Amino acid sequence: MSTTPGSLTSPPALSDSLAGFGLMLPSFDPYRLGAVPLLEAAERAERLGFDSGWVGDHLQYHPPTLEPYGALCAAAARTRRLRLGFAVMLLALRSPVWVAKQLATLEALAPGRVVFGAGVGGESPAEFEAAGVPLRGRGRRVDEALEIVGRLLEGGPLDHRGPLYTVRTPGLEPVPGRRLPLVVGGAWLAVWLSPERVAEGRERIAALAAAAGRPAPQTLVMVFVHLGGSRERARVEIDTLMRGQYGLPLERLERWCLIGDAATVAEGLAALRAAGAGGFVLHPACRDPLSQLEPLAEVRELLT
Repeated sequence: MSTTPGSLTSPPALSDSLAGFGLMLPSFDPYRLGAVPLLEAAERAERLGFDSGWVGDHLQYHPPTLEPYGALCAAAARTRRLRLGFAVMLLALRSPVWVAKQLATLEALAPGRVVFGAGVGGESPAEFEAAGVPLRGRGRRVDEALEIVGRLLEGGPLDHRGPLYTVRTPGLEPVPGRRLPLVVGGAWLAVWLSPERVAEGRERIAALAAAAGRPAPQTLVMVFVHLGGSRERARVEIDTLMRGQYGLPLERLERWCLIGDAATVAEGLAALRAAGAGGFVLHPACRDPLSQLEPLAEVRELLT
């Protein structure tokens, strides 16, 4: 997927802080507990020195899911430094004009802290039907929507007549006072990858960027982690999460999860970093995600 023009920019422009340790904030409820500790997690992540907090996006999927824009607005009100990212927004499900307005609003509430993550989705055809959007062609739809969002975030009116979107709008205000960083799910925000696949992906993305005359984007890797306790108990909790969140058993995904003490998890992350991962989005894979934050901060210290 190409990098969007306009007011979005690919990850080489990100600050060093994002090239570190981010945390996936609990906005899904795979254990069906009836509530998610998103705000407490955001506050504690900031206090512990994490660089960024991220939320996922689905209209309809296996677990109950908070809408990401609203979730990040709430997190913005409870933090002052933590960068706030979409991991990732399913852009094809939304009006790009409204997306531009929402991004500009979030940036106004949390200046300099917003990271726009976009992806194509498709693993839940029912949510595309619910949104009135065809499942086919969603990649092209995201490419075109990224162009529209980028141009609207520059300010000024827009008259866009493309193959999938027709947009005629006056300029939207406010507009961000900076170029918002962009990450793309499956490309430079990756998940379920071994160090070998990270290295292969980095090489391919670098080659494509060079062919386009652009710098290679930074690669962020989302990693599911479980620290502390017995491995047997950890596997039960992760299996419940994977079934509740993705409808898949742990056996399908375990080779990409990091389970163990801080030193073991740090070793696994170090291998990914050596393969080219520029930063991490760590996803606590347990029933009580807050219990993982202090141990994950210890992992962070081991790698910095």
